[in-house]
Amino acid sequence: MSETVIIAETTAGAVAPATAELVTAAVGMGANPTVVVPCTDAGAANAAAFAGVARVIAAKSDVFSAYDAAAWAQAIDAVAPQGTVLALASARSKDLAARLAARRGLPVVQDVVGINGSQLTSPILSGKAMQTVEVDGASVITLRANVFAAAEAGGGADVSVVDASGDVRTAVVEMMARASERLDVAEASIIVSGGRGMGSPDNFSHLETLADTIGAAVGASRAAVDTWEDIPHSMQVGQTGKTVNPNLYIAVGISGAIQHLAGMRSSKYIVAINKDADAPIFKHADYGIVATWEEALPVLTSTLSGMMS
Repeated sequence: MSETVIIAETTAGAVAPATAELVTAAVGMGANPTVVVPCTDAGAANAAAFAGVARVIAAKSDVFSAYDAAAWAQAIDAVAPQGTVLALASARSKDLAARLAARRGLPVVQDVVGINGSQLTSPILSGKAMQTVEVDGASVITLRANVFAAAEAGGGADVSVVDASGDVRTAVVEMMARASERLDVAEASIIVSGGRGMGSPDNFSHLETLADTIGAAVGASRAAVDTWEDIPHSMQVGQTGKTVNPNLYIAVGISGAIQHLAGMRSSKYIVAINKDADAPIFKHADYGIVATWEEALPVLTSTLSGMMS
């Protein structure tokens, strides 16, 4: 489903105040936007929880330590949902916006100073005239600073982390560090679930190895249960299976269909591992790792084994 996505403006690793102006513009367009924060430290994304924001995605990668147009566009394209994209009309973000538009095949409108429904107004001829264009569908838009009022801080949007660095080991260490802040070890209940993305029921043995390492139960999505007779219905988590409420839910190769989410979305901490950065499960995960299960599970198992030994 199409969304309105804001690419947060960052300065020295922190979310710039001008990002709040983008939120106001998005809300004025009738959207509760998703804010994507390019960062090297996921903690910086907390500052993006402005009033009116539906959710925040911390796109964590080492490429964001210094601006490289191609690398930034690739990393953000991988984690940002499809839909209309808003960014600040700074020199860097205008460059980034053009590259994102090219990657996604979307029209781009730069230096917008007025929005009236689908009509966008921007200056031309060195500011001597104004033009108004009408967009139909998703587009990429940059907005001039100090045009829209800043949204108030203090919104309650959840912050999800999607690691776009490709360094699975680092992602695993940070994911467990974030989880341990919220889990009560004395009451811990953990579930590792696999979906059809596991490729074969034989590959669930890798989930079982991970589960044995951390004392977890093994679950499955309906897609996995329906596809393979070797995965029994007793393992199914979801609307037509079991409703669970663990402290930690690790979803591996699960796209995140609404039927599955109905059975586990109340989990206190959700980790998603999926090779598809657009998988719906990432919208509900506290921490996401974009990788195949073959890349992630061996590192996850060995790292957690070392932590618990």
